[in-house]
Amino acid sequence: MAFLTTVPQRKRVKWKAPRSFLKRVFKRRKPHLRLEKSGDLLVHLNCLLFVPGLAEESRTNTCENKCGIINKEHILTAAKAILKKSRG
Repeated sequence: MAFLTTVPQRKRVKWKAPRSFLKRVFKRRKPHLRLEKSGDLLVHLNCLLFVPGLAEESRTNTCENKCGIINKEHILTAAKAILKKSRG
């Protein structure tokens, strides 16, 4: 019986938000936009809260349509529903 010669490496979790990347994207897309110091962190938090809801809603749309695979249409309808809920 041979032992494995390589040890699988665990992927490290990033604990910091990608602040420089977000600032660079904001500057490229909207150069006239002025954000406060922690504005990019609020955008990152908003994305982190949006993605799990989008996944859950698209999964329920897929189950309602009796489809085994999440399609583009399921994600778009889920995004519309979540954005509608967030408006109030």
